[in-house]
Amino acid sequence: MLNVGILKNTKQAPLGVTPDSLKKWPSNTIRFLIEKNAGTLAHFTDEDFLLGGAKIVSRNEVIEQSNILVVSDNLTDKDFKILHVDTLVLGLLNPHNNQDFIAKLKKRKQKAFALEMLPRTSIAQSMDALSAMASLAGYKSVILAANYFKGYFPMLTTAAGTVPPAKVLILGAGVAGLQAIATAKRLGAVVEAFDVRQAVKEEVESLGAKFIMVEGLQNNLDTGGYAIAQKENDLVAQRKLIHQKVIKADIVITTASIPGKSAPILIEKNTVDGMKSGAVIIDLAAVSGGNCELTENDKIINYSGVTIIGDSQLAYSLTVEASKLFSVNIFNFINHLIKGGFEAIDFEDEIVKSTYIGKN
Repeated sequence: MLNVGILKNTKQAPLGVTPDSLKKWPSNTIRFLIEKNAGTLAHFTDEDFLLGGAKIVSRNEVIEQSNILVVSDNLTDKDFKILHVDTLVLGLLNPHNNQDFIAKLKKRKQKAFALEMLPRTSIAQSMDALSAMASLAGYKSVILAANYFKGYFPMLTTAAGTVPPAKVLILGAGVAGLQAIATAKRLGAVVEAFDVRQAVKEEVESLGAKFIMVEGLQNNLDTGGYAIAQKENDLVAQRKLIHQKVIKADIVITTASIPGKSAPILIEKNTVDGMKSGAVIIDLAAVSGGNCELTENDKIINYSGVTIIGDSQLAYSLTVEASKLFSVNIFNFINHLIKGGFEAIDFEDEIVKSTYIGKN
């Protein structure tokens, strides 16, 4: 019997299992140990988990007795003191921006796996927590922007006159960007989207947005399908085009990030200076520096009448849905990881090798 442990998060973050997802696990080989009140922020009660077959225990018992520990938050120094070195630690480890935590795991030679490092392959899609969270963040970014924007999203025709629709600009047409486009269009906005990858043009236009890009750029993708760092002359050309679009927009949502590197600065201070008073910027790349030069991570600032919100974890505010999606990712990842047996993990497997943080 393998014990899979779920800890209570100190911040709002998805859980690796939900009461409903417990039903998918084979109860004769897998037992879930869940810290008391772990589901509170996601509106799951201990009773819900007990009915699903889980065991509710203390935090220390979860850590001490688990063969596999699923995390989406840091472990404390106290946690590390009682964590067995042969326990598998996996989940949302934030490997690019949480170096102290990753260093502790490596120093202990802990077998730890970060789902953020999954390759962009068809077999890994069902485990892709990053894309699942990005989709939620894209949706929530538009809802949040609408809350701070003092105007109206759709065109409104009344006896007193016509109110024009809001102009929304999306920078980066990955998973989050595409969901932001779809949400903004549903709310009736006029939407434009920028991306360095010509390949996403068709997807952007299929959602009803106008695709904009600098002519003559190379297709900037790495072998995993992620955007790569740009040449300086390309960045200059992009910023010029973006400047022209941003100063006309009511809402700008930025999603451009490069794994393991600082986010590219797409909106400079002088561009914000030219924006309309009352405009809103939602920067989803804030944790890695932000796409706006003035962004501060986890902060909402007002600069000359422009609201700038830096939040890379907007998905976590949708804790129930985030947990439902994350629990599916965890189910598929663990089953892939231990398909040959808990003691026979194949570290040459592409998915295992990509996510294993002990490889470097």
